[in-house]
Amino acid sequence: MRWDGQRIADDDGALPGLSLGSPALAGLVRTVRTPEFAGVTFHEVLARSALSHVPAASQVPFRWTVNPMRGCLHRCVYCFARGTHRYLDLDAGRDFDTQIVVKTNVAEVLRAEVERPSWVREHVALGTNTDPYQRAEGRYALMPGVIGALASSGTPLSVLTKGTLLRRDLPVLAAAADEVPVSIGVSIAVLDDDLQQRLEPGTPSARARLELVRAVRDAGLPVHVMVAPVLPWLTDSVDHLDRLLAALAEAGAQRATVLALHLRPGAREWFLAWLERERPDLLAGYGRVYGGGSYPHRPYRDWLTARVRPLLAHHGLDGRRAQPRSDDVERRWARRPGETPEPAATLQPGLF
Repeated sequence: MRWDGQRIADDDGALPGLSLGSPALAGLVRTVRTPEFAGVTFHEVLARSALSHVPAASQVPFRWTVNPMRGCLHRCVYCFARGTHRYLDLDAGRDFDTQIVVKTNVAEVLRAEVERPSWVREHVALGTNTDPYQRAEGRYALMPGVIGALASSGTPLSVLTKGTLLRRDLPVLAAAADEVPVSIGVSIAVLDDDLQQRLEPGTPSARARLELVRAVRDAGLPVHVMVAPVLPWLTDSVDHLDRLLAALAEAGAQRATVLALHLRPGAREWFLAWLERERPDLLAGYGRVYGGGSYPHRPYRDWLTARVRPLLAHHGLDGRRAQPRSDDVERRWARRPGETPEPAATLQPGLF
């Protein structure tokens, strides 16, 4: 196998803390580099467990997740999971994008866990930390085994992804849906191709992900789109949100959830460094909206909710029948509070 010839010697020393047998990465079997993934190092490990328990204090509607990989080739500058790489003695910036930990035995371990008599078949969410359908899944093909293990045990599951590689597994997911509840979420936050590639340089285009939505619907599976994260002054204009939601509805999405950017430690530093390079004029505005915390302040969250509500209703993506959008509603949510009606691209960060 070509990858066997790419194994790095034990004394390579490229990454402190990640030598074979290191406590920083328990179960490390080999470290691999290959020309097919230039600049990327894969650390293949044997996991002791596959199911991760979500603390009860969390506001998410599930208690269990499975993450076949750590780190992500999508390279989204805002990714909230970046900080988790620090637990491996790696940084939350470039290392998160290029040092990928792969749990090569995740399906086998998961099958053993969900077949235990003590397992009560609670919902398991896939894609809540790093994307299970990032490009490396094409090489490792871990997800068919993961889906099969859950379905055969009677465990409901959901998948959230930006990766069009999910299309490969639509027959597997459709078969699973005959046994257990299955839901698919697709993340599409940026419609403009240039901005999308600057923010998410390793992801498929919005157009490709819209085609994925169509394919999921054609396979007879429900699909929910996460319009997240919405970035202040970059993707929160009525024009952008309206065009994006219209495209989602046309592609067959049944529901959409719109969420503002949050900047956890690790992601915060990496995103703000990007903002300083790409849009320094917005730094002061982000400082006001986010202050020293991870979430935008209440006025922005309330404003975004009010802006999005009539757009979701108009496009039939709020879980209800679509309602006509009057000119009055369109005018009402066309601007931030106190904002003059300038094009979004020319706005200065002084509104919140």
